[in-house]
Amino acid sequence: MAARLDEKLEPIFQDVLHRNPGEVEFHQAVHEVLETLGPVLVKYPEFADKKIIQRICEPERQIIFRVPWQDDKGEIHINRAFRVEFNSALGPYKGGMRFHPSVYLGIIKFLGFEQIFKNALTGLPIGGGKGGSDFDPKGRSDDEIMRFCQSLMTELYRHLGEYTDVPAGDIGVGGREIGYLFGQYKRITNRYESGVFTGKGINWGGSCARTEATGYGTVFFTQEMLKARGETLDGKTVVVSGSGNVAIYAIEKAHQLGAKVIACSDSGGILVHEKGIDLATVKRIKEVERRRISAYTEVHKDARYVKGGSLWSVPCDVALPCATQNELNGSDAKTLVENGCIAVAEGANMPTTPEGIQIFQEARLSYGPGKAANAGGVATSALEMQQNASRDSWTFDYTEKRLEEIMINIHKNCFETAEEFGSPGNYVIGANVTGFIKVARAMDAMGLI
Repeated sequence: MAARLDEKLEPIFQDVLHRNPGEVEFHQAVHEVLETLGPVLVKYPEFADKKIIQRICEPERQIIFRVPWQDDKGEIHINRAFRVEFNSALGPYKGGMRFHPSVYLGIIKFLGFEQIFKNALTGLPIGGGKGGSDFDPKGRSDDEIMRFCQSLMTELYRHLGEYTDVPAGDIGVGGREIGYLFGQYKRITNRYESGVFTGKGINWGGSCARTEATGYGTVFFTQEMLKARGETLDGKTVVVSGSGNVAIYAIEKAHQLGAKVIACSDSGGILVHEKGIDLATVKRIKEVERRRISAYTEVHKDARYVKGGSLWSVPCDVALPCATQNELNGSDAKTLVENGCIAVAEGANMPTTPEGIQIFQEARLSYGPGKAANAGGVATSALEMQQNASRDSWTFDYTEKRLEEIMINIHKNCFETAEEFGSPGNYVIGANVTGFIKVARAMDAMGLI
């Protein structure tokens, strides 16, 4: 059950429901932020007078368009695409593109709304936006994906620019898709505008650590939460949901810091290997062969695969949900707490339901929400933009060090803000309030626009 809102905030939320019917993920994301802002309005009543919250909840621009494309057999398909340019108070709109059948306006708005505060937490000059399409890249040839990306960009290019809106990848959009999208943008505009896309290939303007950044950043944040408890990751058992980009590199960094990851998953089921997940096998199966995680047991006979199983039933010290929204519910959270889990950090966007969050907070477990814990990806995208603007190229080690510093600073700011507003250890309040105040002050300074 979601927490009750402050009496000043309830009418604002009701207006959001009225103006955005049926967009349940967006409603959830807005409620999760609003329920933490009551004390902020007491301390800064000018934000209420100038209706900053109402303005933040309404995107500056919402773009919806059709994407016609032809498959290898000559059949014509029509998909729908979106770009929600949510808030540019701190810089150009920044946020990924998601290609998945579940994509509709409500999901893009939820992701874009989260992105506002996540991007603010990085301390870098980037606003919040998000985009995507209900196109499913699974099973499609490279040529089909290229044709789809070129058709999408033929419309979207007019809304982008390194000082306007800078997309990146997300679910279903990796280096291949970014290449096709950027190539069409370059072709249409006749400009090699490197800073208009992030997640580019290393050989043509990309950042050395961007692929690893979200997963690495989540683990850096986890390490800081554990330090605040007087502990470290060394020797801890960890479970990581998913087996895509974020999960793979969360596993990698957790291993590097001395933890043992014993389980991961995909949409078919869960994989448990008590001796520790062999990451090289997972990378080969997922990144090269593009097979299901169940294939892992062909190599490691002592591992077990449970079709349709619950990852959260595996006893662990640390849980890292790195797959998708609302994958960890109240029952799952209860199981994790009962099994002795002491820390949860979100590598995905809003993977824990409100009921799950409440259980974690009541149990005094260290819970890092996605807008703080997975901000490493967009932070490194902003670093890629810096490299592009200066026509420079940074080493992996230098970029990773910058990433670690940013994640340590995000943790510090969230931790201190939570204490300032009377909720020590509550990273949800810390993240929401820190991000909101930064954006609100910028909006206030720029006047009513």
